[in-house]
Amino acid sequence: MPDQTVKRPGSEVLATKDKTPAADDQIVEIERLKKRLNMLDERLDNIDSMVTAVAERVTSRPVILNIVCPHCGRAVEVAIIANYKPTI
Repeated sequence: MPDQTVKRPGSEVLATKDKTPAADDQIVEIERLKKRLNMLDERLDNIDSMVTAVAERVTSRPVILNIVCPHCGRAVEVAIIANYKPTI
């Protein structure tokens, strides 16, 4: 009897009838890892979008930092001003 494989479009072989349980466990583990990597990729894309939005907001108006020296107690004001607005 020929070996019958089960395939999903765009992926590798998922299972065969003549495989051992250990091989099936490996296939399941690989699929789980692929799913987790895709979820991580989605999260990183979302974080990238948030960081880009914050950077655009910061560059649209000045940011002023007031820092007090821990040794002498003198206050220092640092203003960060962007001269251009990044585009996506």
